[in-house]
Amino acid sequence: MPEASPYVLVLYYSRGGQTAAMANQIARGIARQAGIEARVRTVPPVSPDTDASLPAVPDQGAPYATRDDLKNCAGLALGSPTRFGNMAAPLKHFLDGTGDLWLSGALSGKPAGAFTSTGSLHGGQEATLLTMMVPLLHHGMVLCGVPYSESALNTTRSGGTPYGPSHWAGSEELQPLSDQERTICQTFGHRLAGLALKLR
Repeated sequence: MPEASPYVLVLYYSRGGQTAAMANQIARGIARQAGIEARVRTVPPVSPDTDASLPAVPDQGAPYATRDDLKNCAGLALGSPTRFGNMAAPLKHFLDGTGDLWLSGALSGKPAGAFTSTGSLHGGQEATLLTMMVPLLHHGMVLCGVPYSESALNTTRSGGTPYGPSHWAGSEELQPLSDQERTICQTFGHRLAGLALKLR
């Protein structure tokens, strides 16, 4: 049986669609790197409803991530809208269930990074990216950001940080990704894919 192609898991939660748009741009950057694929996955929302009330497959968008998607990835891009300077609860809930992967060291030595979307320009983008990196460090992953050799970091008037891609969505009418934000997302994906191949 031939060995499956390595992939970078682009794992995100998105409520308004902006983080999902970033995930797709990151996947485009991964696709520019020969020898590795992008696997885009989301997580279901959480709710105080204790009965199983969600379909096993989402009605639209990316499929829900499985534990095996995470366990077998060659690299990880983790995305979430900002919630008070931290990741949203559904993504945290998914990560909280990965203790066995932590114990076995399944993700140790693999590259990972974070991306986020915020309603306001100074709404906690960098704080969210940094706090999202904490569980990645606990898993022993190697952090990947966006270097300043990407000139869009110096010209952006919206999102984009050296800690990872970000997007300023706005709080009224949602703004599409800017040209610089798309470029930063793709650069991040391409860099993450290259690191995944080197560290494999």
